[in-house]
Amino acid sequence: MTTPTDLAGPYTALDVRIEDGIAVVLLANPPVNALSTEMMNELTLLLDRISEVSDVRAVVLSGQGKTFCAGADLKNRATTIRGPGDLPQHSRRTRECFHAIRECAKPVVGAINGAALGAGLAIVASCDILLAASSAVVGLPEINVGLLGGGRHGMRLFGHSRLRRMMLTGLRIDGDELYRLGVVEASVPAEALMDHAMELARELASKSPLATVLAKQTLNAIEDMSLRDGYRYEQDMTAAIAKTEDAAEARRAFLEKRAPVFQGR
Repeated sequence: MTTPTDLAGPYTALDVRIEDGIAVVLLANPPVNALSTEMMNELTLLLDRISEVSDVRAVVLSGQGKTFCAGADLKNRATTIRGPGDLPQHSRRTRECFHAIRECAKPVVGAINGAALGAGLAIVASCDILLAASSAVVGLPEINVGLLGGGRHGMRLFGHSRLRRMMLTGLRIDGDELYRLGVVEASVPAEALMDHAMELARELASKSPLATVLAKQTLNAIEDMSLRDGYRYEQDMTAAIAKTEDAAEARRAFLEKRAPVFQGR
């Protein structure tokens, strides 16, 4: 499959390819894939476009080289924030980048290939399903450079004590510990990570595209709701999904003991 026109580059801070209906997106800002202005702008726009490209049904997000994302682009901070309005604009751009991952209509598999620090941890926490190389680490090192950031995203992954220890000391957690804590679905050798991520993404891509979009939308919506309100919302979405042609095809395929053929309707 070729890259759809809406996803065509060139990119300055991303490496993008389309394979089997899956968008493989690598953060690409050597040497450590720091989250630059260019990367944030490109990633936000790309994910918004992916949401509206029917040929893409899942995303694998990882880092180019041996690092996932080492955090904010501190080396270029002085040129990014030079006058009034620059800091709030930078903060807004950063927030929207993370939201673009979480709000992408297609499921995003985060393949943590190396260090994911600070903003890199926030990117990880914004993905739907996580895998890690056993050699990868995540952390919040901002305490060591006079900054804060990523703590609220980290709360989506870690319990109270561990998250506070990470934020107050800069503690880093490796892939095996992430798996033990239930943060990632698997911790595998680095050379096997992308194969595992692609296998998972293909499984995601095989499901009804309508059901997948509505399921992710529902999970995002109910995350901060009460049990009563959240389940009511989920019931309403279940009723909506049940009326689609894909749902009818899924039921027929189940009864006929065959693989369903989804049309996205």
